[in-house]
Amino acid sequence: MSFFAVLLALVIEQFKPLPRDNWVHHLLVSWVGWTGRNFDAGRAHHAWVVWGVSVLAPGVLLGAVYLTIAHWSLLLALLFDVGVLYLTLGFRQFSHYFTDIRDALDRGDEAEARRLLAEWRHLDASELPRTELLRHVIEHALLAAHRHVFGVFFCYIVVAALPFEMGPAGAVAYRMAEFASRYWAFKSRSLGVAVNENLKDLSQRAFSLIDHVPARLTAFGFAVVGNFEEAVAGWRRDAELWKHANEGIILAAAAGAVGVQLGGGAAPGVTPDRSKTFAQGGDAEAAEAAGSTPGLPPQLGHLGSVVGLVWRSVVLWMLLVALLTLANLVG
Repeated sequence: MSFFAVLLALVIEQFKPLPRDNWVHHLLVSWVGWTGRNFDAGRAHHAWVVWGVSVLAPGVLLGAVYLTIAHWSLLLALLFDVGVLYLTLGFRQFSHYFTDIRDALDRGDEAEARRLLAEWRHLDASELPRTELLRHVIEHALLAAHRHVFGVFFCYIVVAALPFEMGPAGAVAYRMAEFASRYWAFKSRSLGVAVNENLKDLSQRAFSLIDHVPARLTAFGFAVVGNFEEAVAGWRRDAELWKHANEGIILAAAAGAVGVQLGGGAAPGVTPDRSKTFAQGGDAEAAEAAGSTPGLPPQLGHLGSVVGLVWRSVVLWMLLVALLTLANLVG
């Protein structure tokens, strides 16, 4: 049933994506903010309480609801699965900026492409040369594809395969952990709000741990559907160039898989208007690297190569899940 739930959610999301400023995001901001205000008094152990309530509680609750529904109707359970995945998994939650930037560059309108990148990532893109503009677009798109698609997908499938089969709990827990890690870092870095440092550090460490296996599975998928030897070599050689290990593995493997040069200078400075940096997802420093990978400098054609890499990887993992589902039905 997991295969059909993921397939239906991806198809529906392609035809009816959530809007950019959607009610789910506002609900998450309100929920995580409420838990921080009501359960955090600044001490170290309060960080665990806040993180548990804000991240684990929603997953456990939805898992319990799913088990109750599945007890009465498998069809309703499937619909519940699809609904949860639709809200947590999908390309269209970030791909509109990628597509608009690609179209602007295809028209030769670099000024519009820089404006869109600045709006997407709230980075100062006004002085970026074309290759650096393309590099930032590729890196942020790859990381967004992992966080919005592959990370959710892997956590859903793994938890669905456990004895209790609570796939929605895995998807929600992953998205909540990723969201919380960004939320507390954003409040501390960009809004100047006093934040319990224990809570900020815990949320980032916890998400890094949760994302450890999904990040490596994403990188492995890129290697299989791309240039395998170069992707694995880049993974082993260049992953440490990036500040965060999980992001470094994904970007290094993708760079080798498509033969593009990624990494290099730090991200441009955050512009004065920071209001949407958090809303669009991701850490402004996530793609900061100490050096560059081998490969060709980013060109417009690499955007299409990255899109193809991501979709081929989706097909790969969906085929594997389909085979496992078929084996389970036959067995």
